[in-house]
Amino acid sequence: MLQRLEQTQAEIQAQQLSALQIVYARMLELPVADLAARVQNEMVDNAALEEADREPEEPESDRTDTTADSDGNDEETGGEELLGDYLTDDDVPEYLKARADAVREQYEVPRADSVSFYENLRDQISEYNLTEREREVMEYLIGSLDGDGFLRKDLYTLSDELAVYHNIDVTVEELERLLSVLHRFEPRGIGARSLQECLRLQLEDPERRSHYDRLALKVVNRCFKDFVARRWDAVMRRLKIDEETLKHVRYVLTHLNPLPGSALSENMQGAAPTVLPDFFVTAADNGDFVVTLNNGDIPELRVSPSFKESIREYSTHRSKMTREQRETYTYVKNKVESANIFIGLLKRRHQTLLAVMQTIVDLQRPFFEDDDESLLSPMTQKEVAQKTGLDISTVSRVTGSKYVQTLYGIYPLKYFFSSQFTTEDGGEVSTRQVKAAMAEVLATEDKHSPLTDDGLAEALREKGFRVARRTVAKYREMMGIPTARLRKD
Repeated sequence: MLQRLEQTQAEIQAQQLSALQIVYARMLELPVADLAARVQNEMVDNAALEEADREPEEPESDRTDTTADSDGNDEETGGEELLGDYLTDDDVPEYLKARADAVREQYEVPRADSVSFYENLRDQISEYNLTEREREVMEYLIGSLDGDGFLRKDLYTLSDELAVYHNIDVTVEELERLLSVLHRFEPRGIGARSLQECLRLQLEDPERRSHYDRLALKVVNRCFKDFVARRWDAVMRRLKIDEETLKHVRYVLTHLNPLPGSALSENMQGAAPTVLPDFFVTAADNGDFVVTLNNGDIPELRVSPSFKESIREYSTHRSKMTREQRETYTYVKNKVESANIFIGLLKRRHQTLLAVMQTIVDLQRPFFEDDDESLLSPMTQKEVAQKTGLDISTVSRVTGSKYVQTLYGIYPLKYFFSSQFTTEDGGEVSTRQVKAAMAEVLATEDKHSPLTDDGLAEALREKGFRVARRTVAKYREMMGIPTARLRKD
């Protein structure tokens, strides 16, 4: 059969993020403390950036359009220059750190849990020989863990998120390989996708070499359902062991850690963890709520007048410039353009954050008035995105790691989001209200004959919540409540 080459055209739709969009997306994710370090590092890297309060700004009439050449034609800056991604304060001068500490003392609020859990895991990355790209992916995996140390997202979702939000193409196979590296981090069990995998990872620790450790691993691998249901007779029969051996195996199993992330957080609590709010919500005299952004020790920036003057001076003598002077002019001009871009990104971030927080306050106004959890309405990120006109991924970045200081305390922005259920009378309630109703039912149940998931579903229907049995089981597990068999006295 004759083969030949043919050239065809096809139209496909693909999403590609520019360098500027990536920088902006990462700036949206940063909480106020990390943003302060990001700004200070940018000022160190770009001499054209300075604090606006250093000296009076030049008159409006003296300002120079830095994007125009000597002929008066606007040059296309494009804004595509990647300005860097400084997320640490390693190079921040000591006097600036001291000022940051003073601001934090004013606003920091104690928090029960600790972010040191994630910091501890990130510190362990350096113990493994990973490339820079692999380190980025590993940090994303660590950031995707929940507070208990489990990885709840599937690897296909993580692969898509890395491609869309961080412009990193990574296959599921590569994620699986890096996850296996994460499984070797301490404490053992970190990064597990199920309780069974969590226990297996701990028992596969090379330091566990006893005969009872090996038998316990067999229980987890072969008799997991019997183990969870405490059907010890079935375990003995399947493994062909006696009661004395079972006693030692049970000791090993019951001393494993089912929530490795929680245990690590508890060990870190001695460091007196604090959280710095990104927003403040206060009440005005007329009853309205005012949303303000906490700028912490982030200075107001401007482009250095001396750099502007240099551009103006070089522009007037451009035809007579030497090669060295032209290179200097290009350097100064690029720095000024980068400074303008960075200032623009900060302003855009400011507007986006305020728009999202104001929408949350508007949609959850009853809660902000009375601080009653039952007053929280069902609200999703999609709804906030529609109200603000922003993309849902933008809302996700804004709410992912931010906190708000209200009249009654400090809350993570994620606290205000929940899906909804329809009651018998057609009304809408949040999943949080369903969980609260479930907790009430469980608190009053007969401990000698606890309710099954079917019984809980029926009890909730009597309260007006139409909830399926599998949904009840899901919420029960999320609330850390064991099955009826294990709740029985």
